[in-house]
Amino acid sequence: MGPHPAVAAIRLAVRRVLHDVLVAHSAASSSPTPSASSSPSSPSSPSSPFSPSELSGSSGLAGPSSPAASPPARPARSASALRRSAPRADAPLVLAACSGGADSMALASALAFEAPRLGLRAGGVTVDHGLQQGSDARAAEVADRMRSLGLAPVEAVAVSVGRGGGPEAAARDARYAALDAAAERHGAAAVLLGHTRDDQAETVLLGLARGSGTRSLSGMAWVSGTGGRYRRPFLQLDRHTVREACLAQSLPVWEDPHNADPAYTRSRVRHEALPILEKALGKGVVEALARTAQLSRDDADALDAWAARAEAEVMTTAPAAAGAAQAVHLDTGGLRGLPAAVRRRVLRRAAIAAGAPAGSLFARHIEEVDRLITGWRGQRALNLPGRVEVRREGGRLVIRQG
Repeated sequence: MGPHPAVAAIRLAVRRVLHDVLVAHSAASSSPTPSASSSPSSPSSPSSPFSPSELSGSSGLAGPSSPAASPPARPARSASALRRSAPRADAPLVLAACSGGADSMALASALAFEAPRLGLRAGGVTVDHGLQQGSDARAAEVADRMRSLGLAPVEAVAVSVGRGGGPEAAARDARYAALDAAAERHGAAAVLLGHTRDDQAETVLLGLARGSGTRSLSGMAWVSGTGGRYRRPFLQLDRHTVREACLAQSLPVWEDPHNADPAYTRSRVRHEALPILEKALGKGVVEALARTAQLSRDDADALDAWAARAEAEVMTTAPAAAGAAQAVHLDTGGLRGLPAAVRRRVLRRAAIAAGAPAGSLFARHIEEVDRLITGWRGQRALNLPGRVEVRREGGRLVIRQG
């Protein structure tokens, strides 16, 4: 008899990601400069590394269907060819980022089960944000739980959370900086994150509230970070399935009180906004929002690629004089002929290239710059964040810092 269906689901999700990590590592080892086309998976969507028969037989899993639509399968080496009795000392290391909550504990347990079967080493990192009394003791306890699952190396990292961008953003920035540093210290090939489909739906709602456009509505990527470091195996699994897997395995979990604190925006979305939407619109809102994220990400990726090509065609940057700031020159005629969605992406890319901080560059800034193209009537120069100035000079748009 196979494992509980929820346990089988989380293991299958993690196995898919680990397979891609292993194939990517093999490709990088065999080629010093692998091309993007040889990447085993797209940052925008997951891929299934096994055939249907392998999904039902590998690791003794029953192979349940995902709560969301399953990603398309693609050819791959058989599971038996990849599985080894024990990982070698030089095998790629994959870390689980674990807070001690149900989602990340389920992730850690699935990683501990699947990694050795694919010849990978598995470790874990927990981050102590220092925002609650006794957080250091709790982080040590979470680290012990990961060790009891068989993960090694395991590390508890204390961070200092700043105030920039609000408490949630500051904590997130500190957490990812700590995870990046841990991955570098241990030479990890990937760091797994326990975000679920429910988290994705919440992220889409938050993006919708900000009115930040298609990229904001695309939510969290399956693969992100430098070199595709971060992987999110559970984006097709709902929170209930992941928590049921913890119950089935008798995994102790910790409920962060911040997750229920209405002072935090995401908490209000989770406990107030989504339930109201489901009551008004019926069940399926979470699935629909997660699907919207994937469709938006596909559109945003295509538009970004178009903008990158268009930027090369309209850029007329001349070499900067000695001691002068580098200026970006764009042909206004070429810009005017582009669709608005592409043109504004080109303008944003150019502003960032000139020195504007991406995090401080908002839609209203780009709209004002766009008016220098579409509504030119002799306006003065515009000032953007990062001391970046934008002015129109005849048939050129000049963007420079200082």
